[in-house]
Amino acid sequence: MNYNKKNVTQVDVKGKKVLLRCDFNVPQDKKTGEIKDDKRIRAALPTIQYLLDNGAAVIACSHLGKPEPSFDKWVKKQTEKGKDPAELTEAKWQKALDALRMEPVAERLSQLLGKPVILASDVIGPDAKAKAAALQPGQIMLLQNTRFEKGETKNDPAVAKAMADMAELYVSDAFGTVHRAHASTVGVADYLPAVSGFLIGKELSIMGKALADPARPFVAILGGAKVSDKIAVIENLLTKADKIIIGGGMAYTFIKAQGHEVGDSLLEEDKVEFAQKMIADAKAKGVELLLPVDTVVAKEFAAAAESKTVPSDSIPAGWQGLDIGEKTREAFAAAVKGAGTIVWNGPMGVFEFDKFAEGTRAVARAVAGSGAVSIIGGGDSAAAVEQLGFADKITHISTGGGASLEFLEGKELPGVAALQDA
Repeated sequence: MNYNKKNVTQVDVKGKKVLLRCDFNVPQDKKTGEIKDDKRIRAALPTIQYLLDNGAAVIACSHLGKPEPSFDKWVKKQTEKGKDPAELTEAKWQKALDALRMEPVAERLSQLLGKPVILASDVIGPDAKAKAAALQPGQIMLLQNTRFEKGETKNDPAVAKAMADMAELYVSDAFGTVHRAHASTVGVADYLPAVSGFLIGKELSIMGKALADPARPFVAILGGAKVSDKIAVIENLLTKADKIIIGGGMAYTFIKAQGHEVGDSLLEEDKVEFAQKMIADAKAKGVELLLPVDTVVAKEFAAAAESKTVPSDSIPAGWQGLDIGEKTREAFAAAVKGAGTIVWNGPMGVFEFDKFAEGTRAVARAVAGSGAVSIIGGGDSAAAVEQLGFADKITHISTGGGASLEFLEGKELPGVAALQDA
């Protein structure tokens, strides 16, 4: 995949109407709709400010949550969740849609920019078209939730063209959505010149270099619950990394693959053979594969569960592994010392329980102090680094969960492929 894409500084934006795809899919309070974390809105500010400062009129757009724009499909989904179809009214469906309107985002964006954000009441309807037509250089407007349009997630050409017709240039700056071929991430590029914003530009330059030409030794740290979520990542990194560290729930499938019992720990029986193959492939390729040597086990999956540390090859029946042990923390920290590049995706244990977060914290501390080009693929790994105050010592914390994972898998990301080559 070509990571060298044209960015917003390489095109003339003065006097142009620019359709800017952002990632404003922010967490909200379910009762009040209040934004609980505005990090994604803040991440878009450099590109927005650049466009405004350079005389563009900005038409921003984003999805928010997972609205179902069809009443019939909404009823079907709610019924599958066990809801009584007789109680599913159009009024309730409309209330569910209203909860995902962009008003709170527009308000927060306006506060951060220190200027009004004009909000459209639709995406490609009369209000959006009228407001886009009247928009002047230096002004910004926000379309309604792109997923209110039935054709958005299907990359409907009619939706894409209607969005594109409001603008003269498309800037993509929502890395968290570039792995999806939607109308607002891919389709619009069929009708407008398409370039990246600063956020995507940074993701491509840092993550792209890490995979294509990493400073060595290149150490990959993989955690999280399931091997099945990381199969393609492991396979791809085995061709690139010098060391691969495996922790989290997925480690127990690898421990089982070595012939050891894992008690009640998370185990994917159907992936044991894959894990055996990966262990063999790593050895054949000269890639050092590190697995936990000791494990913090608990009687039950609970925050205050009775726990103890045991060797990873001696997990007792009736106990389950919830974190890496102290010897493993030391071994993993030693493995990243002196690294040239580190890519980390996924926690080392049940990070949401403070008692079983020590392994993730230890790895975060080691990565932050490594001096390497360090890249964290979002989620719990990013949360650990931020909570510990190490975020400023990390080279790059990716903004895209699924997109980051597919990037590490070596897949072509449709929203990146759609952009003009530099």
